[in-house]
Amino acid sequence: MSDVSLTVNGRRVSGTVEDRTLLVHFLRENLGLTGTHVGCDTSQCGACVIHVDGKAVKSCTMLAVQASGSEILTIEGLANGGDLHPVQAAFKEHHGLQCGFCTPGMIMTATDMIARHPEGLDEATVRTELEGNICRCTGYHNIVKAILAASKTMAKGSKTRTKRAA
Repeated sequence: MSDVSLTVNGRRVSGTVEDRTLLVHFLRENLGLTGTHVGCDTSQCGACVIHVDGKAVKSCTMLAVQASGSEILTIEGLANGGDLHPVQAAFKEHHGLQCGFCTPGMIMTATDMIARHPEGLDEATVRTELEGNICRCTGYHNIVKAILAASKTMAKGSKTRTKRAA
């Protein structure tokens, strides 16, 4: 057994886990954050994507003890109170979901993708970077539309903040 201490969605948390406990299971079972889904347990589907220290990570590929001391962001921590994050709002507006099972992982992957490409995204880049996320319900068309729309919205917001700061 090992002690784990990390910051999840801005809140310090700790617990004692078996050394083999995956981060996805710690989040779901110990913390009750069930928005992070377990889809395949083999890192193929991307339903478990979260951010660890600001980077998208498949939480089924990381042990909870490996994450100790890290900052974790899950889908539950993405919105700002009652205000959806721009990526969440774009998925809603462009119907970038069907059953919703893959949606949290898609959104967490998309927020990381947009952060790494602040100059904007094109369809080819989005499709390439989504290769690690599987949706069994859609043809990805609306997911890609949602990510492109969110990228534009977030780029506009970034330019507006920059102009105000000047």
